[in-house]
Amino acid sequence: MALTAVGALVISGCTAGGGEENNDDSGLVEGSSITAAWNQAFYSMNGNTSFGNATANNNINYLVLDGFNYYDNTPELVKNESFGSYELVSEDPLTVKYTISDDASWSDGTPVDAADMLLHWAANSRSLDTPDFDPAEFTDPDTGEFTESFPTDVVYFDSGATPTSGLGLVSETPEVGDDGKSITMTYDQPFVDWELTFAGVGAMLPAHIVAKKALELDDNEAAKQAILDAIQDEDAAALAPISSFWNSGFNFTEMPDDPELVTASGPYMISDYVADQYVTLTANPEYAGDNTANIEEITIRFIPDPLAAVQALENGEVDIIQPQATADITTALEGIDGITVNTGLGGTYEHVDLQFDQGRNPENIFSNPLVREAFMKTIPRQEIVDTLIKPIIGDDAILRDSQLFVPGAEGYDDSAANNTSADYAEVDIEGATALLAESGVTNTEVCILYASNNPRRVNEFSLIQQSANSAGFNVTDCGSEEWGGLLGTPGAYDASLFGWQSTSLGVTNSLPTFETGGINNLNFYSNAEVDEIISQLNVEFDAEAQIELQQEMDRLLWEDFYGVTIFQFPEVTAFSDRVTNIDASILAPTIFWNAWDWEVTDGGSEE
Repeated sequence: MALTAVGALVISGCTAGGGEENNDDSGLVEGSSITAAWNQAFYSMNGNTSFGNATANNNINYLVLDGFNYYDNTPELVKNESFGSYELVSEDPLTVKYTISDDASWSDGTPVDAADMLLHWAANSRSLDTPDFDPAEFTDPDTGEFTESFPTDVVYFDSGATPTSGLGLVSETPEVGDDGKSITMTYDQPFVDWELTFAGVGAMLPAHIVAKKALELDDNEAAKQAILDAIQDEDAAALAPISSFWNSGFNFTEMPDDPELVTASGPYMISDYVADQYVTLTANPEYAGDNTANIEEITIRFIPDPLAAVQALENGEVDIIQPQATADITTALEGIDGITVNTGLGGTYEHVDLQFDQGRNPENIFSNPLVREAFMKTIPRQEIVDTLIKPIIGDDAILRDSQLFVPGAEGYDDSAANNTSADYAEVDIEGATALLAESGVTNTEVCILYASNNPRRVNEFSLIQQSANSAGFNVTDCGSEEWGGLLGTPGAYDASLFGWQSTSLGVTNSLPTFETGGINNLNFYSNAEVDEIISQLNVEFDAEAQIELQQEMDRLLWEDFYGVTIFQFPEVTAFSDRVTNIDASILAPTIFWNAWDWEVTDGGSEE
């Protein structure tokens, strides 16, 4: 899962251009450029961390960091063999070999190799982490980032990996082979989604840059060797600064002074970044893969207001938008000539999560199940759908009644019928008031985190606040433009309102949200029964059994008063006639999944 990214400041400038001349046989048009809009500013080139795992980051990381596979818009998983190949060596024990192509290199000319893969394994398995270290007290509640007091002698990769799933099941250091171009990983037990666990497009970072910065080295090859030595020797003294830099060294909110921090392996590389305004991506001259860029320069402007994005499209300031859909948006787009508009339901769903532990309220209000149940009874789910979503898509606007299943998917109807979601279809202020009184809680403050510059979220917050306050809660405003980085930060808020966007079709896609200690478990939820079901799902290859396990898990989540799901996002994509090959995917990164195929036409307006 990836956080649905929303929020940033409205910007101006950076208009679209065009070009005529082919630069080479790759299809790249020299001097060509287009501009897309997104609704939250980029802030990290490492989308593998709990801090950086947001769509706003991963849209861009997808284009600058190459990998072994990606989803097209069918959606089907595509093997990216021009970057590297992988093979199932053995099913028992599950053993997989990954081999990097001889043509794959970083934008500074350094080959991609086993050092990069081994660092990715170490970070995303956490097999070498210092045992039992808890980073909570070293996390800034105002930013979500680690503080300067974070201990320097601790090995801690902030990937949220757990020892029961994904790369966490590869506890032994992979074997390096083929003159440093391959690694072979052996799993501790079978894992149903093994093909999705390792280094997809947008994930793997340059090991030599990490080592150079963390260990103060100058030579690229020496830096790669230092990564190999540190991991293979389990050298905690070297791994501590390596993990620290991996966690936060690629976080930046404007163009970094050090150009090595934007070292890329994908078809594009970050060439300019103006804070809160735009990121510019330029075709990577060192890229030799199949997904070569057609357009030399793509600028992504940050426009949080959907109507402002529509206005920018109408003015020719941007060529592609996918704003958060509202009734006003669809009406405004109808009046614009020279554009194409595509609509439908997307892969993102809205929800409210309650902090089971380490909330802002000093009484840790939602540690009490009576209070959780009471608050869920006050959330006006149907009113939100009727008021904010139905005007956009009519009767297709329905409540989502499952934490795991998408409406219409196999297993959804039975799961919704057998969990307790129906208890929260309508508000029950009387019932909520009684439960709150029974709980004995004296401090009823609930501070809700949401994107404060997102109009729809502002409206949702207002509806929830009014309803919950009528039952005796004191709902306060923890809204922030920097909400994404604050998610999961201890002491920052009591409940959160945001969306999860699917990144794969894997059975285990949503499990890190609910597994104890999982990377997307941002509300400190823990249930031994749920963890056991997750362990079973990790190794269950039978489709019918998978559905049954997920239905049982869905029931437990609702009975634990985890929080509520609200609706599936309506999705609107609009683009100018001057750009072609725009065909969004339901999975992240939606419109950007084939940005290397975009082309500028001869027609249309230019500025």
